[in-house]
Amino acid sequence: MIEAALYLIPVQLSDVELSNVLPSANTAIVREIKHFIVENVRSARRFLKKCDREIDIDTLTFYELNRHTSASDIPSMLAPLDAGDPMGVISEAGCPAIADPGADVVAIAQSRGYKVRPLVGPSSILMGLMGSGFNGQSFAFLGYLPIDASERARKLKEMERRIMHEDQTQIFIETPYRNNALVAEMCRLLPAHLKLCIATDITGPTESIITRGVKQWQSKLPDLHKVPTIFLLYK
Repeated sequence: MIEAALYLIPVQLSDVELSNVLPSANTAIVREIKHFIVENVRSARRFLKKCDREIDIDTLTFYELNRHTSASDIPSMLAPLDAGDPMGVISEAGCPAIADPGADVVAIAQSRGYKVRPLVGPSSILMGLMGSGFNGQSFAFLGYLPIDASERARKLKEMERRIMHEDQTQIFIETPYRNNALVAEMCRLLPAHLKLCIATDITGPTESIITRGVKQWQSKLPDLHKVPTIFLLYK
């Protein structure tokens, strides 16, 4: 039996065999959990079946936690922990609570003194940074950039300042269908001497992590339309 704790269960980033990116110890833990807090019930059920086809999905309890969830509904999701049962948190991809609404339930679990156990799994943020050649001692993940063009331009200038004055790698993402527009905008607005790493389909069959100067990217813009991508900037 596993101990009563909130287990943060990573999900694969790409459609690959789970054994390629997740340790077997994760599956052993998943088999023993009957209550899950998930970003999307359908995809969580699919993931659990990939972990073990013998899991009886219909015997499990799912609590949905996403941007539509009211903050007042979150504390009650931890009722199974109150009763001494282990719980799992599953996001759509990657590690729960990293750029993910799961952080809200983890904060409540911590405030109540519950054990929180993050499991090993892939993070596009860290894997992109590892492959970029950029500063891994000081970095910031900024999530999505502003949608408004003028605000986004200001954000890019702010990132440039932090790179040059704080020696800090800047990491961010974009909605996949806007990737191409963002790259074109960066090549237009950022100084040519900055370096841009574009990391796509991390852990997937078409994985690509390429670092070039902004000037080099200007000469041949990549086609990233609807491709899962993480961007990193440094000097």
